[in-house]
Amino acid sequence: MAPHLLVERRDNIAIVTFNRPEKRNAFSPEMMVRMADFWREVATDDAIRVIVVTGAGDKAFSSGGDLGTLIPLMMRTRPPVGEWEERFAANLKQFNDGMLRHANFFKPVIAAINGSAYAGGAEFISATDLRVMSSEAKLGITEVRLGLIASGGSASRLARQISWCNAMELLLLGEPITAQRALEMGLVNRVVPPEEVLPTALDLARRVALGAPVALEKMKEVVVRSNGRPFEEAFAIEVACTKENSKMDDAKEGARAFLEKRPPVFRGRAAK
Repeated sequence: MAPHLLVERRDNIAIVTFNRPEKRNAFSPEMMVRMADFWREVATDDAIRVIVVTGAGDKAFSSGGDLGTLIPLMMRTRPPVGEWEERFAANLKQFNDGMLRHANFFKPVIAAINGSAYAGGAEFISATDLRVMSSEAKLGITEVRLGLIASGGSASRLARQISWCNAMELLLLGEPITAQRALEMGLVNRVVPPEEVLPTALDLARRVALGAPVALEKMKEVVVRSNGRPFEEAFAIEVACTKENSKMDDAKEGARAFLEKRPPVFRGRAAK
């Protein structure tokens, strides 16, 4: 059987695909374990500068946690069956790791929302930095309609990313919205025809990857760590990250390339 998570590397971009199209790419224990493993690996992989996440097929990005496997294991309402369920049940924190709730790295992540995203699938999107959505897709944080709480990170993230009233509309109504409405809310960056979703996301990834690797990570780190903090604390984080980045040869290479009127050659942590 094909793995529930596929990883493809194209130059300095990693493409991650939720691979259960027959189940609308619902998160399974196997998928969550593989996701947690992938994020740990990519955090220290200097060859990868940007990650694009999408779903297999053209119907769904992800319908969220599988109600027959993942959710019962998380609620401990049934024992694990098989290798992947046992691995997941042995460490339920892998859910947090897979959903990027406690990520300790700051590489840019782009969502290529090829189809509808519901519940945890929609929540995962709030962990990404840039978002391209199919014009035919819908998005809904539907947990309250199932008697559950949206615990994949969106209850904490959304009101920091979009307006309070738009965040609460998504979280409390539990009703799907169209791609156009998601764009109006500021939840996604682009809405494109279905066949253009992945190419558009990859184009953004290539353009992001033109930046210096450490500068990209430090830029994101400042934004993430300073979010919601008083200005003095936020500025201190900004100064610290600026100092760390200035030690990189890439910081000097960018200026040299500009003066020499040539494209910069960034090497990341390979040179300091």
